[in-house]
Amino acid sequence: MAFQKAVKGTALIGGGAIATVFGLSQFSQYRNKHGALGQVQAAEVVPVKNHLPTREQQILALQTSSEFDVLVIGGGATGCGCALDAATRGLKTALLERDDFSSGTSSRSTKLIHGGVRYLQKAIMKLDLEQYRMVKEALEERAHLLQSAPHLSAPLPIMLPIYKWWQLPYYWVGIKLYDLVAGSQCLKSSYVLTKSRALELFPMLRKDKLVGAIVYYDGQHNDARMNLAIALTAARYGAATANYVEVRRLLKSPEPASGKLRVCGVRCRDVLTGKEFDVKAKCVINATGPFTDSVRKMDDEAVPNICQPSAGVHIVMPGYYSPDNMGLLDPATSDGRVIFFLPWEKMTIAGTTDSPTDVTSHPIPTEEDINFILSEVRNYLGADVEVRRGDVLAAWSGIRPLVTDPSSKDTQSISRSHVVTVSDSGLVTIAGGKWTTYRAMARDTIDAAIQEHNLKAGSSKTMGLKLEGAQDWSPTLYIRLVQDYGLESEVAQHLASTYGDKAFEVAKIAQVTGKRWPIVGKRLVSEFPYIEAEVVYGVKEYARSAVDMISRRTRLAFLNVQAAEEALPRIVDIMGKELNWSEQKKKEELETAKKFLYYEMGYKVKTEQLTDSSEISLVPSDIERYKKRFHMFDKDKKGFITILDVQRVLESISVQIAENTLHEILNEVDLNKNGQVELNEFLQLMSAIQKGHVSGSRLAVLMKSAEENLRRRAAIPVDRSGGGL
Repeated sequence: MAFQKAVKGTALIGGGAIATVFGLSQFSQYRNKHGALGQVQAAEVVPVKNHLPTREQQILALQTSSEFDVLVIGGGATGCGCALDAATRGLKTALLERDDFSSGTSSRSTKLIHGGVRYLQKAIMKLDLEQYRMVKEALEERAHLLQSAPHLSAPLPIMLPIYKWWQLPYYWVGIKLYDLVAGSQCLKSSYVLTKSRALELFPMLRKDKLVGAIVYYDGQHNDARMNLAIALTAARYGAATANYVEVRRLLKSPEPASGKLRVCGVRCRDVLTGKEFDVKAKCVINATGPFTDSVRKMDDEAVPNICQPSAGVHIVMPGYYSPDNMGLLDPATSDGRVIFFLPWEKMTIAGTTDSPTDVTSHPIPTEEDINFILSEVRNYLGADVEVRRGDVLAAWSGIRPLVTDPSSKDTQSISRSHVVTVSDSGLVTIAGGKWTTYRAMARDTIDAAIQEHNLKAGSSKTMGLKLEGAQDWSPTLYIRLVQDYGLESEVAQHLASTYGDKAFEVAKIAQVTGKRWPIVGKRLVSEFPYIEAEVVYGVKEYARSAVDMISRRTRLAFLNVQAAEEALPRIVDIMGKELNWSEQKKKEELETAKKFLYYEMGYKVKTEQLTDSSEISLVPSDIERYKKRFHMFDKDKKGFITILDVQRVLESISVQIAENTLHEILNEVDLNKNGQVELNEFLQLMSAIQKGHVSGSRLAVLMKSAEENLRRRAAIPVDRSGGGL
C-alpha cells in the first residue's frame, strides 16, 4: 500500500515537473512584460474631477454632446472597465446601462479574484495552451485588482482538505504550479497542513479519514462595490456614465467612401423619465454580458450566437459555519463541479452550481440547486455541525456569459477566455471572460476599437490606476473615523472597507444618535453595520431605486433577506426625501424591492420551507410539550393566539415589544394569513425547526423564552420562603 502511494506520488510529481518547466518559461516572459508596463504607467498622470457629476448632469452631457469617440453599452464590470480604459486614454467616452451598475452577473459572483485552479488543472491534463494563458493572465490581473482597490479586496487563504494519501502529492503539485504561474505576483506561498493543524484552523471540518490539507491564496472582493468603483472612477475621468438608460436600437449611416452602412450611435431612452434621444459615437462597444447576442442582433439579425449562458447559484449562511479568515475548496463534488465555502462580510458564502440556462434579467435560485450546495457542504463539515436548510439566509443565481460554439451543450468544458469581435458595420463586441480579467478585457476591446475606427489614442493606462476610494486609504483609516466622528468601531471598519477614503464623506452626513455612544451613525438594522447616511450617499452614487440600495450600495439583500426587508421602509423614506418621491412612488418602490427579495434573493424558497401543507413529524411527547407552551398564550383555549394574547404574556413578565414588530413576528408563522396563529400552524413551525428547514423563528424563541420566564416567576412555597404570617 505504501509503495502504491509512493509510485502515485512520484508519477504525479514527475508530470508536474514537466508543467513546471513550461510555467517557468512563461513566467520569465511575464516578468519582462510586467516590468515594462510598470515603467510606462508611472510616467503618465490623468487629472481627476474633484466632484462626481450628478446623474442629471451625465444625462445632459449625453444629450448635448455632438459625438463621442466611444460609446459603451453595458454597466457591468467589463463595460465600466471599457469606459475607464477609454476615458484614461483621453477618448471622449459615454456608457449606458439599462438597469443599475452591476445589476446583473457582476454582483452575483463567488466574490473571488482568482486565476482559476480548476482551469490550470485542465490546461495541464489536456495540454491546453489557451486555458494556461487564461490562468496566467488572470493571476496577473488578480494582483492588479488587489492593488487598485485594497479597501474592497484582500488575499484569502483557502483550504483544500485531503482525505486520501495519494491526493496529497497530486494536489500539492497542482497548487505549487498555481503559485509558480503567478510568479512575482504570488500573494503568499501555499503550504501543507497536518490533520491536527487543519482542524485547529478549520474546526468545523469533517475529522474522519482526514489526512491533512493544503492551503493556497486567492483574492476576495465586494463585487458590486468594486464594479461601482470602476464606474465612478470612469465618471471622474470624464466619462458620461448613466444607469437606467436603455438602448432601443443602433444608429447607422453610410460610409462616405464606400456607401457601406456603419454603426454611428444609438437611440436610447431614459428609463426614469421615458424621454428618448440619440447619442452619436464614432465607435459603439457591446459589453452586455449574457445579453451579448441580443445587441449583436440589433446590428445583424442573421448573426449566429456566440454566447452560451450558464447559471451559477450561491447561498449565504451564518458566519459560524466557517472561520473568519479561511475558505474551503471542494475540488470534486458528487457531479464533478467545484464548490467554494468562504467567509464573506462576516457571513459564509457557498457555491456555485453550473448549469445551462435561458438569458433573463431576473434569474431565480431553485430549491434543487440550494439543496445540492447544502448536500456538498455536509460532506465536508463534521457530524457535530448540523447543516440546516433554515440557515440559508439568502440565495441568488447569476448568469455567466460563457463564449462557446453554438452547438456545444457542455458548459463545464467551456473556457472563460474572452473574445473581441468586430462586425462588418463596425460594432465592437467583447464577450466571455471572467470578473478578475475585466481590465485586460477592456484593454483588448479599446485596442480593437482604436484600430477599427482609427481613433487617436495611446496605449492603455489602467495598469496600476487606483479606483474610487483607494487613493488615500490605509488599513488604519477606520480609527480616524472612530476618533473624529464618534462612530462605532464595527461601523467605522465597514465604512472604511466599503468607501475607502470617501468614508469621511459618509461620516460627515451621519445623523447624531442622541446616545452617549456611538455619537453618530444610526443603523438600518441592528445586526449589520450599515447606517442611514449610506442611503443618502448612495443617491449621490447614482442609486435610483430601493433595490439598488439593498443589493448594490449596501449588500443587505445578499447577506440576509429578512434583514433587508426589515430595513426597506426606512430606506424608502430616506430615498423618497432625497429624490422627491410621491407617496405612490414610495409604495411602488417598496413593493418592487419586496418582489426582488422574494424571487431573486431566495426569500420565496425560504418561505416555502413552512407552508400550510407542511407535514408535522413530531413524537407524541414533543407534541404535548409544544401544546402546553401554546396554551400558556392561548388561555381561553380558542385554538389560536393573537397579538393581544402575546402582549398579555409579555406584560406579565415585564417585556415590551412594539406592536408593529409583534405583527411581523406573528405574520411569519400565520400561514393562512387570517391574522392569528393556530395550534396546527405552531406545531408545523416546531416540526420544521426540528428538521432544520426553519431557523431563527422569532415567535418560537419568544414563546420559549416567555415559558421559561413564567416558570421562574412561579410562586415560591411558604415553607421554602423562610416562613411567613
